Amino acid sequence: MAKKDIRSILRQNAVTVMFVVLCTLCMIFSGQTVPYVIYELFGRLSRNSFIVLALIIPIVAGMGINFAITIGAMAAQISVLWVIEWGVGGLPGFLLAMAMTLPIASVFGFLIGKLLNKMKGQEMIGGLILGYFANGLYQLLFLFIFGNLIPLKTSGLVIKGSTGVANTIDLTGGAGGGIKYALDGIWKTDFGTALYVVCGAIALIAIVSIVLKKVSAKKGAIAVGAAAVLCALYQIPAVAALFSMVKVPMVTFGVVGLLCLFNIAIMKTRLGQQFRAVGQNRTVANASGINVDRVRLIAIVISTVLAGWGQLMFVQNMGSFQTYGAHEQVGLYAGAAILVGGASIRKATNGQAILGCILFHLLFIVAPPAAKNLFGDAAIGEYFRVFISYGVIAAALVMHAWSGIQKKKPENALREASAKN
Repeated sequence: MAKKDIRSILRQNAVTVMFVVLCTLCMIFSGQTVPYVIYELFGRLSRNSFIVLALIIPIVAGMGINFAITIGAMAAQISVLWVIEWGVGGLPGFLLAMAMTLPIASVFGFLIGKLLNKMKGQEMIGGLILGYFANGLYQLLFLFIFGNLIPLKTSGLVIKGSTGVANTIDLTGGAGGGIKYALDGIWKTDFGTALYVVCGAIALIAIVSIVLKKVSAKKGAIAVGAAAVLCALYQIPAVAALFSMVKVPMVTFGVVGLLCLFNIAIMKTRLGQQFRAVGQNRTVANASGINVDRVRLIAIVISTVLAGWGQLMFVQNMGSFQTYGAHEQVGLYAGAAILVGGASIRKATNGQAILGCILFHLLFIVAPPAAKNLFGDAAIGEYFRVFISYGVIAAALVMHAWSGIQKKKPENALREASAKN
């Protein structure tokens, strides 16, 4: 590979490379063992991956990072409040919360999409401002309406000696037993068993696809071979020891996998092609007969609903949530994570979302102890990762603006046109 090509790849993936270096350095200085870091990482991936994947469709549709997913998280927390109030626990309670989140988040997404269609080109700043505005209404709802105009009977849900919902909602108790681990607890197994199940499924799907001629024999053989290699590597005691602490919530990761398949499948449909067309050029898409506003509206509604479900997965894993603050950083952290994986505000894939989630949350795990060992204060690591979160988003916006300026230069526009011809 030519030096120019390597330089180009590094430049295009500068943020990802920077995070790999940062995570490596922090891991070295953190003093934490690799098995513990992997254990913590799997926990974070199980509760955060779904929300990050919910950002892909609006990005493909040309709307940038949907920071308004914060409002989807609010819809989920409203649903959880009522599920706890009604005393419906376990998996039925979780499914009921999902069912309630669907219409609430859909309405919110519809209103968000309508507004963002009025401010084309400024969707991300619009989403941020909408999140702040909605947070004010959310505070009014939980501080004054719930527990005052709408009485709540379940003990622990109302602020003692006052009105309004308590600062923390506990998902472990209640008449129905709560919804803590409602999804995670269905099937939780050690990493080795999980690996064998996943690799076996991959091999089976590859073989069936070859028989049905859905994929070529070469691609199917590669998939089967990769699954066999992974299982063989796990037989090495040193490798198995790295994952000794990990317990994999199979159903939770299965749901994340279903969302990945959904993102792939929808892009192959007519609607998915319209997402791409609108994202590439709204003017051309409109001239082709595509209802641009409708397509953008659908993208935001889907993203908002998925974000609401992602927040449900998050809170059931945590077992409780801060009533007035659990949703506030959802958009920021999810947006930063997908950008870390190499996505841009115009292009994103499942792989970039998962990679970004791994690197972003790996830094969350190793930065505080590394800062404590280096500077004697773990808070420095906390400040650093917040700075990184905002910095990654700012860098993505600057790079996008710079790319737009470069494309408008006559010599670059001519070169691009020649390449297309």
